[in-house]
Amino acid sequence: MLRLHRRGQGAAALCLLVVGLYGLGGAGTLRAQMPGSASPILQGDAVKRVSDHVYVIMGFPNVEFVVGNGATLVVDTGMGERNGATVWRAAQKLARPNSNFYLTTTHFHPEHASGAQAFPPSTILIRPVAQQGEMDLHGAEFIERFRGMSAVNKELLQDVTLRRADVAFDTELHLDLGGVTVRLFWLGPAHTTGDELIFVEPDSALLPGDIVMSKLVPNMPTPEASPKNWLAILDMLEPLHPRYVVPDHGELGDGSLIGRERSFLADLQQRALELKRGGTPVEDAGRQLTTEFQGKYPDWGNTPGIANVVRRVYAESQ
Repeated sequence: MLRLHRRGQGAAALCLLVVGLYGLGGAGTLRAQMPGSASPILQGDAVKRVSDHVYVIMGFPNVEFVVGNGATLVVDTGMGERNGATVWRAAQKLARPNSNFYLTTTHFHPEHASGAQAFPPSTILIRPVAQQGEMDLHGAEFIERFRGMSAVNKELLQDVTLRRADVAFDTELHLDLGGVTVRLFWLGPAHTTGDELIFVEPDSALLPGDIVMSKLVPNMPTPEASPKNWLAILDMLEPLHPRYVVPDHGELGDGSLIGRERSFLADLQQRALELKRGGTPVEDAGRQLTTEFQGKYPDWGNTPGIANVVRRVYAESQ
């Protein structure tokens, strides 16, 4: 076990176990991110307080701040340096005097991680080892793909420099921000290989990245996404019974979001397996279940992503 300490007033201590890199696969074909209509430009003056120590800028994506007496943790950066600078200014306003700053990213996609260059070098960037490996392999590739999605993305992602983690952890890290203990943890691939989750213990607040959302179809755009492990992660999160859940996309909620998403994903997995056992080709199954689940869950968004989930279910059942 490697124990790192940062000196200074109210300094936060990191305790982590650094182990080998988790195996990574190819990035595959990127599908549209949700919500497709959301602006990728964050509004720094729209900070919302969630709980005693947790704040959020609602946008694409939602960006969170955990504020302690001695340090502040920022979760995600927005897309590109412009958004990163907006987030950094908001963090400075929220932080206690003489605070240290930590930054972490829930996964490597550009709207979550490509603004890190706007943070000063003194900010300690923390990631799971698996996520950093995924960033090393596919970060530049995904920057190029996102640049091609819109003129706004192209402008935001000009001259992006991908910053490597200062601290990488294998499965779990506990961070003391001064009166606020935060658990950062990795439970395996789901939306991406390196998905990170954050639990703010005194507030009972879960920051689950893209793993728990409110009535949005789980987004599985690439072959690394895993319906099986996604369901297993939701099973591991449910005993936390969080009072607050702050997803990276969509509306905020409470612990009931976990069970709701699990029920949806388990239902979709079961139906996809039934169709596969019956000999239905995967593309036909995707179309059929998109229509079926749009009727069954009419208030859920990102329904074009249903076909991707079906593809992943078929692939995992081989």
